Amino acid sequence: MPIDVKIEEAGFRSASRISAIGVSEILQIGARAAAMKREGKPVIILGAGEPDFETPDHVKQAAWDAMQRGDTKYTALDGTPTLKEAVRTKFQRENNLSFEVSEITVATGAKQILFNAMMATVDPGDEVIIPTPYWTSYSDIVQICEGKPVLVPCDADSGFRLTAEKLEAAITPRTRWLLLNSPSNPSGAAYSADDYRPLLDVLLRHPHVWLMVDDMYEHIVYDDFRFVTPLQLEARLRERTLTINGVSKAYAMTGWRIGYAGGPKMLIKAMAVVQSQATSCPSSISQAAAVAALNGPQDFLAQRTQSFRRRRDLVVSGLNAIDGLDCRTPEGAFYTFSGCGGILGRTTPGGRKITTDSEFCAYLLEEANVAVVPGSAFGLSPFFRISYASAESDLKEALERIATACRRLA
Repeated sequence: MPIDVKIEEAGFRSASRISAIGVSEILQIGARAAAMKREGKPVIILGAGEPDFETPDHVKQAAWDAMQRGDTKYTALDGTPTLKEAVRTKFQRENNLSFEVSEITVATGAKQILFNAMMATVDPGDEVIIPTPYWTSYSDIVQICEGKPVLVPCDADSGFRLTAEKLEAAITPRTRWLLLNSPSNPSGAAYSADDYRPLLDVLLRHPHVWLMVDDMYEHIVYDDFRFVTPLQLEARLRERTLTINGVSKAYAMTGWRIGYAGGPKMLIKAMAVVQSQATSCPSSISQAAAVAALNGPQDFLAQRTQSFRRRRDLVVSGLNAIDGLDCRTPEGAFYTFSGCGGILGRTTPGGRKITTDSEFCAYLLEEANVAVVPGSAFGLSPFFRISYASAESDLKEALERIATACRRLA
């Protein structure tokens, strides 16, 4: 006999695993900015982490062709054989890494790859070392999996990069993973071979620590910087390294939701167990499109990177010309992570003192109609992130508004 309990009497209780996790501040700022635009305000949103380019036509055509062939059914759990082969070829061609098909996994975006890996390996209390500033999802995923994020601050003086000394100090018997992202969201900082080497030597001394690397911005690097992924430098870490990538940023395919990774066979198998009970296979059409992206022409990548470089230089020079701001030149990705410590303590025209980077970003949104994200959202203050994956005209206008807003501070 069913029990008649009213919803308002029963109440709602969320699981403890998400009790400390809120909606991303990035999404909150984006939602507020979008609402202001709907109200007719001329808001420029520089918070989105996606390219403003279109998905290449040959990739769109491949998706259309797949639909016409009737490739609209379930696929193999963690990637079609054709896409896994394309991923294997990509790793060999661009990174000189050899994986078997059984060492490749494909999921609904790199975020799901991260989630699958953590869910498959992290027990309650296990620690994951995350250098800050960091992409906000890293810490939240670890917490959802009941692990403990160990956040290691990496300031501008170190190029926002983890040092061997800090890594050594952070490792404990409960450390399960070190998670690295190069080039980085949000700082744009990237690790060269020389930067990686001391970190890899530390890991060799601690065989219980595994390495997870997020190479999503691999193709967006500038000047003379040469991208490298850790396994290219240290084959002895092969059986405890997961190398993650995807098509979202380089190929402007954020909405297609395809991420992939190469790693030890037993880890890939365990991740498949998680995926089988979460989403099952990624979209068949998106997988066909990803095959075309990885196997097709690659020459446009350099052209798009040059466009991003021009925007980077525009934003870095514009920010550094503003009193109170200090912006490091990033090696890659499409973000700047500018210090705003020189602004703190100043007073707005309305008489409100700015004491945090969050308050500064709120001031820019309300007074200058420019949406940026505070460094506190990424675990390091006082900074703010700008995504320069926007039209140059918008970037120029935004910089002028920021400069004007800063001049108005007493």
